[in-house]
Amino acid sequence: MTIVSAIALCAAGTSFAADAYNTVPAGDAQYAQCLSYSKSIYSGGDEASLIPGQTKAQAWCTCMWNETPDDFRGSLAKFAETEKGAAMNKLCERYSGWNS
Repeated sequence: MTIVSAIALCAAGTSFAADAYNTVPAGDAQYAQCLSYSKSIYSGGDEASLIPGQTKAQAWCTCMWNETPDDFRGSLAKFAETEKGAAMNKLCERYSGWNS
């Protein structure tokens, strides 16, 4: 019974992790570029996301900003369009609700 409880607790913890993204620092140029680029080529970015108080573009870029390594300095939105960034893109689309 203890093992089942521990497994259930771990499963609950991993599903909660995506809700606990770090806040993007004000004025972050990489985040601002992500918002601008994604809203210029994709539709629906100004719609409400699954995250209260954020648009789909804001939530998606926040996810991308948090999911890339700290030393990543490229375009978050353009990275999501690459083969290497495809899995992260899907994760962030689900997070923001942009895939629905």
